[in-house]
Amino acid sequence: MTVLIELLRGKGAHADPVACFEGLTLELAGRRLPRTQQSIWQMLWHLNYWMDYELRSIAGPEVSYPEHAVISWPEGPSPPSAEAWEAGRKQFSRQLDQLAALAGNPADFGRMVHPTAGETLGDVLWQLVAHNSYHLGQVVQMRRAFDVWPPVGGGDSW
Repeated sequence: MTVLIELLRGKGAHADPVACFEGLTLELAGRRLPRTQQSIWQMLWHLNYWMDYELRSIAGPEVSYPEHAVISWPEGPSPPSAEAWEAGRKQFSRQLDQLAALAGNPADFGRMVHPTAGETLGDVLWQLVAHNSYHLGQVVQMRRAFDVWPPVGGGDSW
């Protein structure tokens, strides 16, 4: 489905998800705004966690749902190293590619992924679009507050 792929990849009203994490120093990736709970690094880690969870469930067998939400967030606000930051960014891009490939085959959308919840592949893909969009909006707002928006890869500045 073209719209689903465009939303995953950042067309229309959505910023390019990969560009949202480009050009950031480790210091900026780990910085929190006052009265916020997560940094950009933590958002990236969290997005990767859930895309990985869903991709493993899609491949089968279904992965058990985490007992607590805290499992899907890293402990510290900063990437432990430049290598970890780069690996997280690459994982994010790779997983988006995998999801876009799945979205390109709507004949499979009715396939059950989470039988106990009654969720199909189509359901999972749309949920990931909404989840990613929510947190990427937070990343954009943090980048604006840090005066590092738009990234080199592009993004609306109005």
